[in-house]
Amino acid sequence: MSLRVFVPGDTTAVALGADKVAQALEQEAAAKGLEIELVRNGSRGAFWLEPMVEIEEQGERFAYGPVTVADVASLLDKRQQHPLSLGAAETLPWFSNQTRMTFARAGLGDPLCLDHYLSLHGFDGLDRALHLPPEDIVDEITRSGLRGRGGAAFPTGIKWKTVLETPAQQKYIVCNADEGDSGTFADRLLMESDPYQLIEGMTIAALAVGATEGYIYLRSEYPKAWDVLHKAIAKAEAAGYLGEGICDTDKSFHLHLRMGAGAYICGEETSLLESLEGRRGMVRVKPPLPAIEGLFGKPTVVNNVLTLAAVSTVMAEGAETYASQGSGRSLGTLTVQLAGNIARGGLVEVPYGLPLRQLVEEFGGGTHSGRPVRAIQVGGPLGAYLPEAQWDTALDYEAFGAISAMLGHGGVVVFDDTVDMAQQARFAMEFCAVESCGKCTPCRIGSVRGVEVIDKIIARESTEQQITLLRELGDTMEQGSLCAMGGLTPNPVRSALDHFSEDFG
Repeated sequence: MSLRVFVPGDTTAVALGADKVAQALEQEAAAKGLEIELVRNGSRGAFWLEPMVEIEEQGERFAYGPVTVADVASLLDKRQQHPLSLGAAETLPWFSNQTRMTFARAGLGDPLCLDHYLSLHGFDGLDRALHLPPEDIVDEITRSGLRGRGGAAFPTGIKWKTVLETPAQQKYIVCNADEGDSGTFADRLLMESDPYQLIEGMTIAALAVGATEGYIYLRSEYPKAWDVLHKAIAKAEAAGYLGEGICDTDKSFHLHLRMGAGAYICGEETSLLESLEGRRGMVRVKPPLPAIEGLFGKPTVVNNVLTLAAVSTVMAEGAETYASQGSGRSLGTLTVQLAGNIARGGLVEVPYGLPLRQLVEEFGGGTHSGRPVRAIQVGGPLGAYLPEAQWDTALDYEAFGAISAMLGHGGVVVFDDTVDMAQQARFAMEFCAVESCGKCTPCRIGSVRGVEVIDKIIARESTEQQITLLRELGDTMEQGSLCAMGGLTPNPVRSALDHFSEDFG
């Protein structure tokens, strides 16, 4: 009897021993005379269960995890009776309670297999877009309510409309894959588990605005994603989904992969464009907006991985289907990355509107340490630290804005009651000092002075006066910085001061 055995090959699973488990499975199967087909799929995002092995028998797929090399022999013997048996992955509440739209295909098969992608309705959105005028594609994206998933949450349709209506012989699509926020990994997981979805979304964007060239600006710390994307782009072009004459039409789109410069500030769109053009990544003064004068001075769509990936879903299933999820002006699904001191870390996709508390307790399972949660930071290193009184806030852009917080890229980092919030405030300010591009004085100098002031507070030197000075410094950084790097850095510091004042003397 032949078995299909799935072992994830993404960065996280490999870091947790997936390659060794895969090798052990092949060796043990050979020793037992079992015929197996080993598939290196992408992760489903349940990192707390990785390496999660799935075995398909008679058309049914059963999950086991987390599996170690020592478990392999007994796993092949006992299979469904094994202590690590989880049943079908989709039946686990952690999966079944999610609403997977962007990550619907992640983990189901070989991420580089085009036939697999096509069998799961891949390129359906592109096929539809090829038969629509650009204005109708932009209208579809606008009606879906899709907003940028990189942090600013700007309506995608409006950005595309600006690029479409700006006359130019050359236009560009740029994917911001320089995912640098602490506790985030959704971009990497999608690129490693479902790369054709990103390629499809970028091609649809090109059709929508009249672009013929595109670039993926990839975080330098993602060598596995680089390898997967490099191969996926070549396969898509060979199959006619990229390059000249897409799907035997007169449309063309050439996609290029570029490695990032290793700087957090290059996640800011204008700094990214500077880096793509071969210069040091420094923020540009706006206006002009990149949609009008972007890469090489031409109209440019700059969206992040999750935004462009969602485009293929919108075009395949329709704007109304996508907009039926979510709440208020936050439509569709939010991809949340649970990290920090969390029992069940990983990627969760849910409709906007779910309370933060429910996310952390039901999906995250509380802290890994077993101690009470004290603070939750949402939105990366520039996001606010939220106390328990704010955990019932809905995961919604406007709801978070109302409490001076942000969803950002969906990173959720959990801290238990041993955390020192004065040190966390210092980390936020020091992060800005290290990662600032240095172009504007409030960010470049203010962050350095901020670290010095927090150090004095921690040392209990004229605490009240230093706290007043720190707040004034935060106001200056917020109002005077050129971009969100310096403008948002005061948010985590203020939230720590406001909600955890006992840690500041």
